[in-house]
Amino acid sequence: MKIAKVIVDVPANQTDRYFDYLVPEEWMEEDFLQPGMRVVVPFGPRKIQGFIMGISEHTDVKKLKCLDSVLDITPVLTPELLELGIWLRETTLCFLITAYQAMLPAAMKVKYEKEFHIRNSKEIILWKDIENDKKLLPSIQKEIKNGNIEVIYRVKDRAKKKRVKTIQPAIPKEELIEVYNSLATTAMKQKEVIKHFIEQPQKIELQVLLEDLSTTSSPITTLVKKGILLEHYDEVYRDPYEHRSFKRTEPLPLTEEQRNAITPILDTIENKQHAVFLMYGVTGSGKTEIYLQAIDKVLKQGKEAIMLVPEISLTPMMVDRFKGRFGDEVAVMHSGLSTGEKYDEWRKVQRKEVRVVVGARSAIFAPFENLGIIIIDEEHETSYKQEENPRYHARDVAIKRGANHNCPVILGSATPSLESFARAQKNVYQLLTLKGRINARSLPSVEIVDMREELRRGNRSMFSEVLLEKVKDRLEKGEQSVLFLNRRGFSTFVMCRNCGYVLNCPHCDISLTYHKRDYKLKCHYCSYEEALPSTCPECNSEHIRFFGTGTQKVEEELAKILPEARVIRMDVDTTSRKGAHEKLLHAFGQKQADILLGTQMIAKGLDFPDVTFVGVLTADTMLHIPDFRSSEKTFQLLTQVSGRAGRHHLPGEVVIQTYSPEHFSIELAAVPDYETYYCREMLLRKNFHYPPFYYLALITISHPELPKVVDITEKISKFITAKLSNKAIVLGPVASPIPRIKDRYRYQCMIKYKDEPNLGKSLQTLLHHYQQEMSRSELQISIDMNPYMMM
Repeated sequence: MKIAKVIVDVPANQTDRYFDYLVPEEWMEEDFLQPGMRVVVPFGPRKIQGFIMGISEHTDVKKLKCLDSVLDITPVLTPELLELGIWLRETTLCFLITAYQAMLPAAMKVKYEKEFHIRNSKEIILWKDIENDKKLLPSIQKEIKNGNIEVIYRVKDRAKKKRVKTIQPAIPKEELIEVYNSLATTAMKQKEVIKHFIEQPQKIELQVLLEDLSTTSSPITTLVKKGILLEHYDEVYRDPYEHRSFKRTEPLPLTEEQRNAITPILDTIENKQHAVFLMYGVTGSGKTEIYLQAIDKVLKQGKEAIMLVPEISLTPMMVDRFKGRFGDEVAVMHSGLSTGEKYDEWRKVQRKEVRVVVGARSAIFAPFENLGIIIIDEEHETSYKQEENPRYHARDVAIKRGANHNCPVILGSATPSLESFARAQKNVYQLLTLKGRINARSLPSVEIVDMREELRRGNRSMFSEVLLEKVKDRLEKGEQSVLFLNRRGFSTFVMCRNCGYVLNCPHCDISLTYHKRDYKLKCHYCSYEEALPSTCPECNSEHIRFFGTGTQKVEEELAKILPEARVIRMDVDTTSRKGAHEKLLHAFGQKQADILLGTQMIAKGLDFPDVTFVGVLTADTMLHIPDFRSSEKTFQLLTQVSGRAGRHHLPGEVVIQTYSPEHFSIELAAVPDYETYYCREMLLRKNFHYPPFYYLALITISHPELPKVVDITEKISKFITAKLSNKAIVLGPVASPIPRIKDRYRYQCMIKYKDEPNLGKSLQTLLHHYQQEMSRSELQISIDMNPYMMM
């Protein structure tokens, strides 16, 4: 008797354990069932999906149900990823099933059809025809292992995109010639098609054939009906880059600084050692070339590599660099791909058809089994932290996987997070420093403009005189400028000048943002929108005015002041359509615009030879957010965006406009002087008990009724205080910085601690205690063990 230990797809405390199921007799032999396979199991009255965690011969359960069916013939999760899920459950306090779902592409969560293609034959076996034939399944598995059968997944409603019609001869060449000679001269098109297959008898895509012969499908359909040609549907990968050719590149000679940085990395690769390197290099210092050469070394050893980049904006340029160097060895995973494309890229990894993955956060779970290196570029980026369960940080997962595979992990940044730099100072990470730009190019000169002075001089515009002068100068020279603003929309809020009434979202305690394109006020938290009123809802005054500046407004102002300038705007509104990012950046790279105006997405990774000026319109946007990292984020963003200027032969200039020119994060970003910034900020962090001196845990409680939220948060606060040592600091209960979102009131409780072995267990007890109430009422409790979003 064999027992399958299964984790079921029901994310709840009661089900966050293994359930035993009897393995049917037909699946007993030769280890047909393996850990990591998805199965369908009876659970109560219904059938649900689960993951096999192990096979045993013992059970304490008297009456066992039988496994119903399998969803995979080969495991979708490797043994290492199964272990990693257990580690995630412990460190992020999520359910095990939630951890596993996060590791798989979205297409694996939808219904799909599965087929088995027998190689060198046109025969297709449909999964639904054999899934209940328990005797046949093990023999099919054997044939898959021997390479005689291929498994093809068809995601429902996307299957059309993945198949192309192909045409090939159904009869030998001699018979084709006979048919050709026997056809009447009126059947010219049919003769042309047959002639093609006499000369080239191999299979061809229907579309290609039609284009080559400048014909319609009618003669081909006729020949198929006559049995002279065969038509067939072939599965193809959805390749997001099929219409782009990548110019092959060769490794570049390294500078002495780069050689010093890469040597210890290559040593750990050679000796199969795990180490974490923090590569701290100024913008333009050639970090990417080091990544490429380290990966090359790994591939020569027959191993695999994961390269993480922050969000979608970095991907087009990174893809060029990686596809150019490693060609078809590269799979790309990021949010800009369709569900089907992501799925196909994941399958390339699973099928061992590629050895390098370039992607955003979730690419850290790529199912490689022989990892040789993991690289996280711009490691300070907060987008590496997932904000819903499982609330993991890609950096922590990378280090865990690096230890599992005995391979190096590189964290690269021009402005490392304070936590990482502190670890490097304590030799937990090994510090590699690149202080100079490639070819000894100088960093751009930076000028800080005090916008309070501009106001005093009577300049009420959003552009300082010096910024406008420099943009005009670039227009005359035919060079390009980048203007950075951290807000989308037309204006930040709408207020009545008569009574001071601000138009807020009715469901969230946050002001509405005006979007001029569709004359709507929108909430950036719950997507509520309403038309712009012509009079104040409070006092009926007509003095409704816009305050603050968004990207739309800047674009409009630029059109008035510099009508000759061609502007490309990049923000969430202009890049929401698939491929929009790439199109806009390509257009700017082709000099179809003089000014690139955008939000955070243009601050990093862009490298255009003709960009010689960068203007930061409001450096204070992030400085006044209620978040202890606001100064660090401001420093990082200003340093990154300044680094977009003068990266090639032309020198660069930067203008930073601010209302807080004396703030040290702005002053030091202008130099830039990371080390001095680090020392100043660390002093503040130490005094106020924040990371890296203390760990944080944030408990957020939300409910539609305010008294209920306050009551439960108070109880939780008392419970936690009682369970922890007197060295831990428990803050709260207090209203969240945004006290209401989507008609739900939000309160929070923060724990600062250094070493609290009981914390994890106490928080688990807490979740268990409120589990029933959470499933029964509208109560929500979320726990973030390493919060990056304080709002």
